[in-house]
Amino acid sequence: MSLISKIVQQALVTGYLTVEAEEQLRQLLKTKYDFDDFMAFITLQKEAMEGRVRQESRELLHSRRVSALV
Repeated sequence: MSLISKIVQQALVTGYLTVEAEEQLRQLLKTKYDFDDFMAFITLQKEAMEGRVRQESRELLHSRRVSALV
């Protein structure tokens, strides 16, 4: 299992994608990767869009917006 698939699997198991993992994915996706990694990433995107995987980056952005309103 490649690093992309491992990061995706961890996010799917925990239901959470950290900022660090998200940055790792960005860097890894700039390099060559195989079809299995591509499909793993697509699965992660789908799970995030459907709310089964939360993204730390989005939660931080939301909390900053809320803080700015107070």
